[in-house]
Order: sequence, then C-alpha cells, then structure tokens
Amino acid sequence: MKNGASIMSQLNDLPSSLLQFYTTASYPCSYLPEKLARSQVATPSHLIDTKVYGGLVQAGFRRSGAFTYRPYCDNCRSCVPVRIVVEELILRRAQRRSWKQHQHLVATRHDLYYHPDHYALYLRYQAQRHSGGGMDRDSREQYRHFLLPSNVNSSLVEFHEDGHLRMISIIDKLPDGISSVYTFYDPDVRGASFGTYSILWQAQQCLALGLPYLYLGYWIKESRKMAYKGSFRPLQGLTDGRWGPLGSVQEGERP
Repeated sequence: MKNGASIMSQLNDLPSSLLQFYTTASYPCSYLPEKLARSQVATPSHLIDTKVYGGLVQAGFRRSGAFTYRPYCDNCRSCVPVRIVVEELILRRAQRRSWKQHQHLVATRHDLYYHPDHYALYLRYQAQRHSGGGMDRDSREQYRHFLLPSNVNSSLVEFHEDGHLRMISIIDKLPDGISSVYTFYDPDVRGASFGTYSILWQAQQCLALGLPYLYLGYWIKESRKMAYKGSFRPLQGLTDGRWGPLGSVQEGERP
C-alpha cells in the first residue's frame, strides 16, 4: 500500500480503521497506447456506502460496479479527475443546440436492474462507438458486473423517444453532487448528440437537487476519447490533492 497516511488525510469522516487500500499490478492502459497503468483500490466494498463513496470521489476515486479505484500509475499523471461547477456552467453553441434538440426525450429513473433491451443497446453502442475495445463482446454477466452492482445511491435512467429506447445513463447521487458513472445510447440515430444531452440533463438534475458538482470521472489530455469532457466549462480538476480550475482544457475553444 502506497502513501496510506496521506490518502486517509484527504478522506474526512471515513472509517479509516476499516478501509484498506491496495495497488494493483501493472496492466495495459485503455487510453494511452504502449503505456502501462496501475490502480489503487479501496476495500472492503461493502463498507463503501454513499457517504464514504462521496469522500472517495472527492479524493479522485471512481467506481466500476462495486470496484472503487483511482489511477495510481508509477510514471504517469495523465488521468485528471474532473467535475463541472453546475451553477456556473456556460453552454457552447453546440451544447445549446443539443439541449434544445433532445427536449422531447422522456427520462424515467429506476433502481439498477437488468433488461435485455438495455443489454442489446449496450452491445450496439460498443460495436459502433468503441469497436475493437473488447467491450463489444461483453457477455450478459460481464455487462451486469460492469454496471449493475452498487452499494451507493445509484439510479438507472432510461431515455425514450416516441416509445423507442434511445439512451441509458447510470448515475450516483452523492452528498455534494452527481457522479456520472456510464452512459450508452443508440448509435444509429443520425444527427443526434445524446452523449452531450445526457451530461446537460445530469447537470440540470444537480441544480434541481441543490448539488454543486457533476463528477465526470477522468479527463486525459492525450486521449481523443476524453476530449468531450473539455468542452464543458468551467471545469475543475483534482491536481496535487486540490480541486481547482482546469483552464488549459478549454484553450482554443469557441463559445
């Protein structure tokens, strides 16, 4: 375990005598080719409830199912945890267009559950948007393991258009915001910008609930897959243990 004392000092009100942190072995990085990654994992998972997880997210952690982790690579700090300050969100022209374009989508919130239509949409999304990444061949059990286990206040949000399922968003409600866990959508609707709309919808939910932040996971400057996160501003990043403006993300962008 690395830097255990400094980690725990960042996590207020957590059961420090019970939570443990371990570092994984190296594995191929999913975002930066030819690089190796490592993760720091918080355990045991059954003790990580909404309050505890909220503190972990503030310290840069994220979850995949019941697996709570943060990047902990030996010679790389490219993964930057980011969040939107929702009350200060300034929409770009394309974002305003997306918000207006998809207002007719009907959103319904549910507890996490499996449905074959969700799984079919997930496979179509992975096959067209992330072909060759391996997730387009996920079995039902792999899909369930990735998205459906949770020990925190999680919801599955369905977005329908004229009775057709268009998008699924998994979100966590935290003490200070919403964490965007994963979104997948119909890749065959031409001209749609479902991914942008889902983030704007989640930001609106934060405002309605009086929560200041929308957590978007990690932004990686060198990764084209992560570029969309930089279009939301103002964006804060966690660097050297502190949250602050990430102005360099928006360099060269036009409103």
